[in-house]
Amino acid sequence: QVQLVESGGGLVQPGGSLRLSCAASGSIFRINLMGWYRQAPGKQRELVATLTTGGIIDYADSAKGRFTISRDNVKNTAYLHMNSLKPEDTAVYYCNLNQRAVNYWGQGTQVTVSL
Repeated sequence: QVQLVESGGGLVQPGGSLRLSCAASGSIFRINLMGWYRQAPGKQRELVATLTTGGIIDYADSAKGRFTISRDNVKNTAYLHMNSLKPEDTAVYYCNLNQRAVNYWGQGTQVTVSL
């Protein structure tokens, strides 16, 4: 089994920044991809950004130019740097890890963008 623990969420004012972290532990053999998704109240979970082990990055249009995904392969930790945050970025952010065609999810961390 793989465990994912997210951290770094919180309350931030519009225009502010946050950095989310996702630490993976457990039976880690060969990670294909790590990424971030989010789910706002009343909405479906949506992709924010993904990063493959080969270095291929994919961003949602809403994240392009404002968010940056990165990963420390030694620590098996993924990061999401979020700048210029907007109220519409308010959501629970979930870390995702894909290994051997199996998806693992973290418990989520709340990000609230508000005055």
